[in-house]
Amino acid sequence: MKTLLAASATLVALSLPAFAAGDAAKGEKEFNKCKACHMIASDSETIVKGGKTGPNLYGVIGRAAGSVEDFKYSDGLAAKGADGLVWDEAELAAYVKDPSEYLGSRSKMTFKLAKGAEDVAAYLATFSQ
Repeated sequence: MKTLLAASATLVALSLPAFAAGDAAKGEKEFNKCKACHMIASDSETIVKGGKTGPNLYGVIGRAAGSVEDFKYSDGLAAKGADGLVWDEAELAAYVKDPSEYLGSRSKMTFKLAKGAEDVAAYLATFSQ
């Protein structure tokens, strides 16, 4: 009986989608490191006025990687998008920890967010379309 319960619990855990365990409130503070290059702005409002070096991150969770119009992505990120990568919290958190390592090639994003990546991803998820 114990084996059956353990096996059932394992199957349930494996069938659930993987989510980054981030804290959006902490991510809002961590995003200050990102706004030198990135903004968060919808068609109707600017949530975080930031730089324009990087793409607008409004709606990034659920968006195909490398798909912001008129933005020139690195070859590696463009290839990930062409392969079907759609950003979710876990993938975005993995990317911002070390973009070049994640892509397996040089990334235009040189900043690494070693701590707080899950929190920033959770914060950006609050602006999903």
